[in-house]
Amino acid sequence: MTALDETREVSAAALRDAMGHFATGVTVVTSVGANGEPVGTTANAVSSLSLDPPLVLVCFDLGSSTLRAIRGHGAFAVNVLGHRQRHLSANFARRGLCAAWDGVRHRRGLTGSPRLDGVLAVVECTVEHALPGGDHEIVVGRVRHVETSGDGTRPLVFWRGSYASLGEQPPA
Repeated sequence: MTALDETREVSAAALRDAMGHFATGVTVVTSVGANGEPVGTTANAVSSLSLDPPLVLVCFDLGSSTLRAIRGHGAFAVNVLGHRQRHLSANFARRGLCAAWDGVRHRRGLTGSPRLDGVLAVVECTVEHALPGGDHEIVVGRVRHVETSGDGTRPLVFWRGSYASLGEQPPA
């Protein structure tokens, strides 16, 4: 057995590269800013956490304007993108800039958070907990409402720094 060298740090680039080998779905997490306007960010650090009670977790960069909005609004929506929605992913992934909402079809959900039209699923949450996570904050949301499209569209997948597609649709 080898002793772990605790002084050795893994570089951010090495970790990013390694985690890039883990394929993820792509979401846009939305909320409402202090001015009442919609905000959103592309996120793939999203996971189901618990079925009872129903909880999900989302990780946000500490500088995220969407995180600030969620702290103020107390609620958010996770919009799961389909393979034809790369444009939404790119729009909401603008680091340091606000996403453009012009032409983005949406409506307010039960929590007041924007629900994007045509997505595979929407999970609306209220904030249950917020925890420190290094240069990110982990927000645990209590699921208040879910809706799926059921139209058989393939998901938008991110793998090794770019979009990928799934070859086959799973059985209905």
